[in-house]
Amino acid sequence: MSGPGPRLVYLDANASEPLRPQARDAVLSALALSGNPSSVHAAGRAARAMLEQARERIAACLGADPAGLVFTSGGTESNALAIAGLGAGRRLLIGATEHDAVRAAAPGATVLPVRPDGTLDPATLDAALSESERPALVCLMAANNETGVLHPLASLAALCRRHGARLHVDAVQAAGRVALTMQSSGADSMAVSGHKLGGPKGAGALLLAGSVQGFALSPSIAGGGQERGRRGGTPSLPAIAGFAAACDAACADLARQEVLAVWRDRIEQAAVEAGAILVGESVTRLANTACLALPGRRAETQLIALDLAGFAVSAGAACSSGKVARSHVLEAMGLGTLAGEAIRVSLPWNAAETDIASFIDAYRRMQAGMARLPA
Repeated sequence: MSGPGPRLVYLDANASEPLRPQARDAVLSALALSGNPSSVHAAGRAARAMLEQARERIAACLGADPAGLVFTSGGTESNALAIAGLGAGRRLLIGATEHDAVRAAAPGATVLPVRPDGTLDPATLDAALSESERPALVCLMAANNETGVLHPLASLAALCRRHGARLHVDAVQAAGRVALTMQSSGADSMAVSGHKLGGPKGAGALLLAGSVQGFALSPSIAGGGQERGRRGGTPSLPAIAGFAAACDAACADLARQEVLAVWRDRIEQAAVEAGAILVGESVTRLANTACLALPGRRAETQLIALDLAGFAVSAGAACSSGKVARSHVLEAMGLGTLAGEAIRVSLPWNAAETDIASFIDAYRRMQAGMARLPA
């Protein structure tokens, strides 16, 4: 009889963070409530109180107005809700490295090219906004899910305001990992997702600035008027309660990112010594994210080798089961064939230093083994 396989070391936090214990406890507490938050009896009022407390806590963590926080099923729905509503009648401008959730929600949008480092040149945005007097909705992610590259949102938001454009920010990867608020970003709207913070899957939020709160959104899910008519259906109270608890924990422990940055740098140094090319190394990135391209070696082959060694990493976004394709993000950055030869290592909130050392050893062994094979 064969023994157990290697212990799984989870290094795919940008796909989904491990559930935080605070979130687990909050989910269990919410599951004990029977009431519907829309009911007027005592059980319903207790559920409503938990829902509104969660709204206030998440808004406080992200510097938002609770009245402008719309609960959704996650980042994808939040992005779609913002684009359909705030983009109605406007030109749509999106960055070339945006997540597929934004690209799919903005058909016909003008795609803004990025620089080789993955950031949007303000001059590019200025030129696009100047092409027409028709107002625009600009969609930019705070942090890229594949490379960790951070956009300088405040300066880009100021440029949008100068042209009368609205700015929607996909903050799914950045929330809880950098000191990001609605005010500091300058965004008119912002999408966040609970499971990227260490909460359960199935809950997210769209945050609306005061300037657009009175604007009528077009809910993708119509129903009984929940969320002030912005999103129908009975809210998933356990997922939302866990989302709030995870948001509290992540925002209170931003110093943890400094530790992850040290470990991320250690991984990157070892990978470069093994022949890898770092993506986005010249600009500010998320502390937990390393994008490593190994010339001549398919990303899928690298993932399989590391998975067999007991390490969970990824290539690109985790959106289609079994899909490992050339990254549109890396192609937009001009990396050519390397777009199909890069993997992403994203350290979770509960990573251990021993995991880092083990991964470095496994990466070196993988590279050495592949070096003996034909490209």
